[in-house]
Formats: sequence, C-alpha cells, structure tokens
Amino acid sequence: MTKDVLLTISGLQFAAQGEEEAEPVEVITAGDYYKKNGKHYILYDEVMEGFEGSTRNLIKITDDSLDITKKGVSNVHMIFEKNKKNISYYHTPFGSILIGIDAKSVDINETDENIDIKVKYNLEVNYEHLADCSITMNIKSKEAKDFSLA
Repeated sequence: MTKDVLLTISGLQFAAQGEEEAEPVEVITAGDYYKKNGKHYILYDEVMEGFEGSTRNLIKITDDSLDITKKGVSNVHMIFEKNKKNISYYHTPFGSILIGIDAKSVDINETDENIDIKVKYNLEVNYEHLADCSITMNIKSKEAKDFSLA
C-alpha cells in the first residue's frame, strides 16, 4: 500500500419503524496511509458545510477492530469492536451527545493495494437505541492497477 490512498466511506442508518427510509451517505476523499506495529492508519481532513475550519480524521484498523478519531469542528473517539459496546461523547458545534456503539460485526479484508471494511452496529444516543447502522470503507492505493473513479 502506498502513502497516497483514496478512501471511500459509505454509511447507512436503517430508519426506525414508521419512519421513511434513510438515504445512504457516501464520502470519497484522498488520504494518507501508513502501517505501524501491525496496525493500519489513514488520515484525512473533512470540511463541514457552514463552518470554518476542518475536522482531522484518524482511522486505525487492527485485525478485528475499527477506531475512528475526529478532532476539529467535531470531536469524537468511536471504537467498533465485535460484540462489545463502546460509549463516547460526540462533541459538535451544536452541543455534545452521548453515543453508544454496539458492533455486531467487524469484517476486514486486506490485500497489498486494498483494504475493505464492513461494520454493522447498533447506535444509541443517551442509552436509547436510535438505529441499526452499517459502515462500508474501501482504502485503495492510488497506484493500484484497478484504481479508477466511477
């Protein structure tokens, strides 16, 4: 994997009963990749519309967990570990909320030029179940043979 990567993140929140279906959210951005002590790290910046400044994102990937840290306009440290609930405060420009992430599955597939991640989890806000969610990530080396923007 090269230092320069293309990161695709797709998230889906399944609406509660009686509500309309939620639209998937997708982000495609350039990032920096490195590997240290057997862990994968991806760094990228995110701009929040309507706010000055940006949020620095750090994604840490181990064999069986996904760790996302955001610092800047929004601040949070989210940990996704299979069959384990992790609780954290999510600080936004509008205030802070207590979130719980109860990961049901964390699947990570790695090749020389590509990392695919699929996470299914329950999201809680203030200890109340909010939604069933999923995140799909693809980290691809910019020098990969099959690199393309669709």
